[in-house]
Amino acid sequence: MVNYNPKSWFSLIFHSYSRAIIKSLFPAMVLISIYTLGVSLAFYYLKIEFISTTAVHSILGIVLGFFLVFRTNSAYDRWWEGRKAWGTLVNNSRNLALKFNAIIPNNEPNYIRLKELLVSYPFALKDHLRDNLPNDQFSLEFSHLNLKQTKHIPNAIALALYQEVNKLKKSNVIDAEQYRVLDNELVALTDVTGICERIKNTPIPYSYIMFMKKFIFVFMITLPFAFVDLFGFYTVGIVVLLLYILLSIELLAEEIEDPFGTDENDLPTDELAVKIKANIEEIMS
Repeated sequence: MVNYNPKSWFSLIFHSYSRAIIKSLFPAMVLISIYTLGVSLAFYYLKIEFISTTAVHSILGIVLGFFLVFRTNSAYDRWWEGRKAWGTLVNNSRNLALKFNAIIPNNEPNYIRLKELLVSYPFALKDHLRDNLPNDQFSLEFSHLNLKQTKHIPNAIALALYQEVNKLKKSNVIDAEQYRVLDNELVALTDVTGICERIKNTPIPYSYIMFMKKFIFVFMITLPFAFVDLFGFYTVGIVVLLLYILLSIELLAEEIEDPFGTDENDLPTDELAVKIKANIEEIMS
């Protein structure tokens, strides 16, 4: 995730992320420049009698603007819901650590086991949302937990937490009321995982994305004919600028609609996992 000062206009305008966007869009900008230049040359040398008008594209631009606003808002809602889910994970992890520390004696053999499991949960969830770990990385990162290798590591850790808490109840280290309190917090961990999986595994409907990209394509292909009679070869610059604006918004929406990856605008799940670990270790030390 990009760290920035929202009050610094200069740094925002010339931020390196803008250059990254231009680099991503450069092939499309080159193609549209060649295409628009070809249209302009054809009109100039062939003396094509064509009265261009921006009226149609002005109306289409308004409609396209509404679609892009909806597209961006939908993507941002997914990003913000993911952030709220990880905020809930931070709070639930702290609550569990506080309750483990208050309810379970520190000299209880299962105490360290519970601490290790709870610390590992956000790291397992982070990796799970990035399409799981290979077996060798699983063995390296989670071997100390003595978990059976599984495709869903967060579920395995949650199950181990339930098993440890159930052992404490059976051995009368905690009573039924304390078990119920801990159970509510453990349920919340799985709820957070479910929210994150719903965001990741439910993309924007295909028909909407397909129509959106076709609309942008047709709009840009026909745009030179709206300006060529009025602006001549300056049409190239106008079309490239409009392409940059439209595709930048679309690229931003594509990036944040799955907020659990490693793109610059994705959620800082690595930092949040480290923060949760520090909180738990401080509370349960």
